[in-house]
Amino acid sequence: MTTPTPLTAADLHARVLHLDHDVLILDKPAGLLVHPGPRGQGSLGDFLGELWFEMERPPALAHRLDRDTSGCLVLGRHQKALKKLGRLFSRGLVDKTYWAVTRGRPPADQGRVDLPLLKVLPETGGWRIRVDPAGLPAVTDYRVLGSAGELTWLELRPRTGRTHQLRIHCASLGTPIVGDPFYGDGLQTAGEGPLRLLARSITLPLHPGVSPITAVAPPPGHMAGELAACGYL
Repeated sequence: MTTPTPLTAADLHARVLHLDHDVLILDKPAGLLVHPGPRGQGSLGDFLGELWFEMERPPALAHRLDRDTSGCLVLGRHQKALKKLGRLFSRGLVDKTYWAVTRGRPPADQGRVDLPLLKVLPETGGWRIRVDPAGLPAVTDYRVLGSAGELTWLELRPRTGRTHQLRIHCASLGTPIVGDPFYGDGLQTAGEGPLRLLARSITLPLHPGVSPITAVAPPPGHMAGELAACGYL
């Protein structure tokens, strides 16, 4: 699990990727919870009051990203926009692209993972997600963008939005995401640092007849070196 670096409102202002009357898209740093944690950990909610940008009320989340995932996070700036965004996400009309650095190379350079996922509550407490025929449908398209030694740079396009979907689907290919202590192969360690998973871009067809809203997040520092080694310029 990533230990978040202390943030300020100014830090988040500098991470704004898109801002208009309806939508705010942030480049969320790895380690930042989008909702308060069970132990009272800080979260993005602590900063929403600093992200009004002249509106009458603070923005609200239109979807979520895992704590250890960085990149494009969408917020609605008023209730009408939030309802529109909610419909887009629920109907699968939002185009999302992720980048991951994985250990190992998948059996094919591109393909689809179609494995249902089930949330389970072990007797030891907490919860986990596992592949299970009784679970909810989960589909991810992937493509190899580059590699270096045992590392592979993958483009991931989720067609559904299940919790930990990309992490589990990558592991199912035999290519766990570097820095993932939960769904790795036993070689992943906390010392590897943040999860190498970036919500690279998002496209929102919010208004009919108008060009979609698009945002692209830059690679975070903890992924930059490995991506460069895999061919990213």
